[in-house]
Amino acid sequence: MTKLIQELTNNETFDLFALLKDVKVRTTKTGKQFLDLVFADRSGEIGGKFWDASAQDIENFQAGKVVFLKGKKETYMGNFQIKISAMRLATEEEPHDALSYVQRAPLSKEQLEEQITQSVFEIEDATYNRIVRALLQKYGNKFYIYPAAKSNHHDFEGGLAYHTVSMLALAHDVVRYYDGIDAPLLYAGTILHDLGKVVELSGPISTSYTLAGNLIGHVSIMDAEIVEAAEHLGLHQDDEQVLKLRHMILSHHGELEYGAPERPELLEAEILHNIDVLDAGIMMIQKALDHTEPGDFSDRIFGLDNRRFYKPNK
Repeated sequence: MTKLIQELTNNETFDLFALLKDVKVRTTKTGKQFLDLVFADRSGEIGGKFWDASAQDIENFQAGKVVFLKGKKETYMGNFQIKISAMRLATEEEPHDALSYVQRAPLSKEQLEEQITQSVFEIEDATYNRIVRALLQKYGNKFYIYPAAKSNHHDFEGGLAYHTVSMLALAHDVVRYYDGIDAPLLYAGTILHDLGKVVELSGPISTSYTLAGNLIGHVSIMDAEIVEAAEHLGLHQDDEQVLKLRHMILSHHGELEYGAPERPELLEAEILHNIDVLDAGIMMIQKALDHTEPGDFSDRIFGLDNRRFYKPNK
């Protein structure tokens, strides 16, 4: 039986089908072109180089395509990679559906939708509730299948909703533990904080940034969506509830250098920022440790200041 990517052991030779998750055309010092690749299946991903790439190779091997791959798993500078011996596009008679090679959230679409819906019911403030419902109705189909990022954390099908559900669980715990928190505002901000990524990103297959994603970004996209929804619902833009909800979105990255137009200046905005960082960080570390042998350090994690994390033997 053909193995999955994460089932391969070091120095093992193999042949398998995989998705080209990312493809970059690069040039060597001698002027020859090669492809810097990321292969993926539902178990995970791994990098590899396709040397001496011809113009036809560059045209054929595009991100989002499924390939039949022969090679060897090796270690280079502490990281696993594939040494490619042969690669071709999968035929129509072979397993070539890209979606079947995409990692999925641990919860089904129905489970995610059920948990989000329950939290919407708990948004008792009419202004927040109406805006959240309007935007979920507009983007709900994408919300439950899109990833939360191109890479780093929750970068899998359904990752956006799963990240949101995880944060809602943390938000509920914070509300139970501390007094004086505006729970409807916190829940509404949590549900909407990354919803702009359905415009910022291209989707779950070979995820890339759209033109709007590159030029505007999900924070500004969602702020504009809230303004538009409020207008459509007959709510005034200077209404304090609308302004507070916009602030939740605009400040959830926490620091200006991390892309936040504003720093948190509401208690609920500070909570939102912190549970966002907590959930994303845990997911990044767990993802790295899943690919780490006990007693070793993980690869460096770009989203966590290039730190490595140790996986204990026990």
